[in-house]
Amino acid sequence: MNAVLNVEKSLSGQSWRWRSTSADARDPGFQPDDLVTQLLLARGASRETLEVNRDPTIRGFMPDPSVFQDMDVAADRLALAIRNQEKVTIFGDYDVDGATSAALLIRLLRDLGLDAGYYIPDRLMEGYGPSGEALVKLGEQGSNLVVTVDCGAMAFEALDMADKAGVEVIVVDHHKCAVELPKALALVNPNRLDESEAGAEHGHLAAVGMAFLLGAALVRTLRNKGFFANRAEPKLLELLDIVALGTVADVAQLRGLNRAFVAQGIKVLAGRQNVGLSALIDASRLKRAPVCSDLGFALGPRINAGGRVGKSDLGVRLLITQDPEEAQAIAAELDHLNQERRAIEAHVLEEADAMCSSQQNQAVAVLSARGWHPGVIGIVAGRIKEKLNRPAIIIAVDEEGIGKGSGRSISGIDLGAAIIAAKDSGLLIAGGGHAMAAGITIDADKVDAFSEFLNDRLADSVGKAQDGKALLVDALLSPRGVNPTIVEAMDGAGPYGMGWPAPRVVTGPVRIVKCDIVGTDHVRMIVAGDDGASIKTIAFRAAETDLGQALLNAPRGRKLWIAGRAKIDDWGSRPSAEIHLEDAAWAD
Repeated sequence: MNAVLNVEKSLSGQSWRWRSTSADARDPGFQPDDLVTQLLLARGASRETLEVNRDPTIRGFMPDPSVFQDMDVAADRLALAIRNQEKVTIFGDYDVDGATSAALLIRLLRDLGLDAGYYIPDRLMEGYGPSGEALVKLGEQGSNLVVTVDCGAMAFEALDMADKAGVEVIVVDHHKCAVELPKALALVNPNRLDESEAGAEHGHLAAVGMAFLLGAALVRTLRNKGFFANRAEPKLLELLDIVALGTVADVAQLRGLNRAFVAQGIKVLAGRQNVGLSALIDASRLKRAPVCSDLGFALGPRINAGGRVGKSDLGVRLLITQDPEEAQAIAAELDHLNQERRAIEAHVLEEADAMCSSQQNQAVAVLSARGWHPGVIGIVAGRIKEKLNRPAIIIAVDEEGIGKGSGRSISGIDLGAAIIAAKDSGLLIAGGGHAMAAGITIDADKVDAFSEFLNDRLADSVGKAQDGKALLVDALLSPRGVNPTIVEAMDGAGPYGMGWPAPRVVTGPVRIVKCDIVGTDHVRMIVAGDDGASIKTIAFRAAETDLGQALLNAPRGRKLWIAGRAKIDDWGSRPSAEIHLEDAAWAD
């Protein structure tokens, strides 16, 4: 496949390739499509599914919940608990996916007349997932049924303790499973190795998506039992704002049902029906209706801040409250904690960044240190992964020599499976996750052996993933063609996110008018085209990269092609378009 504009090596060292060369173009009867159709086809939609992908709805993508293993068992047990008014506790993880999953089930159960409680473990004191002590204590306090969300798939010891104590546990999760499953009344997880083919197709769902499907199964079960003869059914679709938030914040792939969750959830979010989310929008200082990226970069981090550096249950409390004053107070606290989280993250990132030189020959960057705050290691792992273009695991070691680690992967590398293999080899105290993210608990003296294990296992696949890396381009525009009209047109193939990437455009040739550093290592540039159009661009965290240095040191007037995401800039009196710059190549 020929390189776009013959760019085989850009300023960042990449080739530029078209995202898709549709086979349809080779058919004798081929007719050019509209832009949205081309974007949908380039992201994997087939001709047969174009219409359902053009307007992703729940009805268009919703599977029968019964296709998942144990789904009907879980729904039947919850229906019985509702009818008998049992005490039920939702046990959630402390991140956004866990908080939204817990909040969704709590709100639904309360609408159905059952005042469910919740338990969110403290990240520092208890760590990830259900502990046997916590489950037994909940049983002693009267909860004979516990539903774990976004955790539990690998909690063998904890669920065994719960079983012996007579506490029934339903697990709703999406993380990788082992061949053997922990002892639970029901384990609902599309990534079970014994999952049905139809269920396994939804392995990309976040836990909150699985919680929504359990909610649908529960409502259907109650309907079949005549529960709604004298009461209204809950409106499940009104909970899609919560589902969208958890899906985007957990970086789940936005294809199929997930796209429908997010597309419809953003509409619900715009109505600001959820008191807590409405307060969080205000605390985030958003002056317009939230868009998909706001879920990941504005709302999600604030929910996460409670579990990272504050009180682990703040997110759930915010999402389930009906009191506007309480919601405002919690949202303000989360906003403050998010600022604190940023400062802690910057410190850990600086130290981790300084260690990167020691990882030059490793397939997976494994960095560890005493004193790092475990609440920010996942974010730092993501930053290091971006810098090195390979998986990264950041480990915070406590005073007792136990490390808590969080990893982020690159496309094509299943980090969760490698972590489970390392645990099975005896290198980890605990570990699990999914393809793009994973967590571990490890003895500090085994970190080097763990790093070597990952290098031996993943070196070939990481090398192939890096060698095959290219900047994928969707459209070539003239400088004047970078305008709000084209940006709005491209938005018609959204929402965009992981697995359904936002369109990338190339424009030029343009000459550099101005280039400088703004904020925290961001490179800002103004360029002008021969057609008289000028474009504002910004390359985030690029000042120290090869790309940033080349642009900052280039002579003014030098012509180049620029590649990136075209965005609406509505800061001024009239909206304009700008480029979030990802790469560039000389045009002469």
